[in-house]
Amino acid sequence: MKSLQRIFAIVRKEVRQLRRDRLTFGMIVGIPVIQLLMFGYAINMDVRNLDAAVADLAGSSASRQLVLDLEHSQIIKIVQQVSGADELEHLLRQGSISVGILIPPDFERRLQQQQRSAMQLLVDGSDTVVQSAAAQLAQVVQQARTSPYNDRPPVMELRTFYNPERRSPVNTVPGLIGVILTMTMILFTAVAIVRERERGNLEMLITTPMKTPELMLAKITPYVMIGLVQVSLVLLLGHFLFDVPMVGSLLDTYLVTLLFIITNLALGLVISTLVSTQFQAMQLAFFVLLPSILLSGFMFPFAGMPRPAQIIAEVLPLTHFVRLIRGVMLRGASLQELTIELAILGVFIVVFMSLAVMRFSKRLD
Repeated sequence: MKSLQRIFAIVRKEVRQLRRDRLTFGMIVGIPVIQLLMFGYAINMDVRNLDAAVADLAGSSASRQLVLDLEHSQIIKIVQQVSGADELEHLLRQGSISVGILIPPDFERRLQQQQRSAMQLLVDGSDTVVQSAAAQLAQVVQQARTSPYNDRPPVMELRTFYNPERRSPVNTVPGLIGVILTMTMILFTAVAIVRERERGNLEMLITTPMKTPELMLAKITPYVMIGLVQVSLVLLLGHFLFDVPMVGSLLDTYLVTLLFIITNLALGLVISTLVSTQFQAMQLAFFVLLPSILLSGFMFPFAGMPRPAQIIAEVLPLTHFVRLIRGVMLRGASLQELTIELAILGVFIVVFMSLAVMRFSKRLD
């Protein structure tokens, strides 16, 4: 009987402690709610509204009808009209579109020759989900027997760029770099700062002339090196074990990765200013990691998400890194072609570092 009383006393103590720990209570409620909302509402494998560009060199009623049929399928969304195949390939490499539609000048004559392809569909194969959506588009064309086609659907030639073999590691490994860095950099930084505070080591820094930005820079610099080591390890294993190509510049890959590492370290510093224990730091890091993996386009197609989920994804650094790393590694894009995504990561760094400096103090609470 006394044993049960002692057990219940400890239970009451733990419950009271959980009630005082608002962050833990928020995680208890928030994590299942967020997972339910994301998997039930935001995650959708049925891809819709892929950004597409059209090069209609025929300019005929049949070609215009074909473009309308493709757009009415809701698989693609025409965002740009261009003048030729070179522009389509440039937009694909840049990541501005996922699908390019090329209709040749002799489209009408090709319709009469069933053995010839009447058009081309250029597809960004760095995302295997986009390739599956392109196959659906081909079916749409084959099923379209409207009068402008002379009762014969045009034969479509499907050209897949960057991963024509549809190998999953080619799509997965570059994005996995971002997931690993998000998990380790945020967690390492947040836990390290909180651990120093818990152990009282920050007391010694109170009397030093070191300024807050200098202290933060000193704290995150070792983790920059750790992040670069992790990236090198993933790149080497990806190349030798899975034959993942490096189409673009290796230097550009490291520069993009370095920018992302700094972004995550700055976010880790912000988290360290919001929590008081290492356990809370791990909780909050996981809270950031979960939506980053699910909404960034790493696992599930970004185009298949509803607009509110896409807006949330745009404020996650991993979303922009996935676009950058796939653009450089798989599509061979230059940094000049990816300036928008680079600028967004730069803004994240400025915002996170500013928040961390404002909240961080070289004094004990």
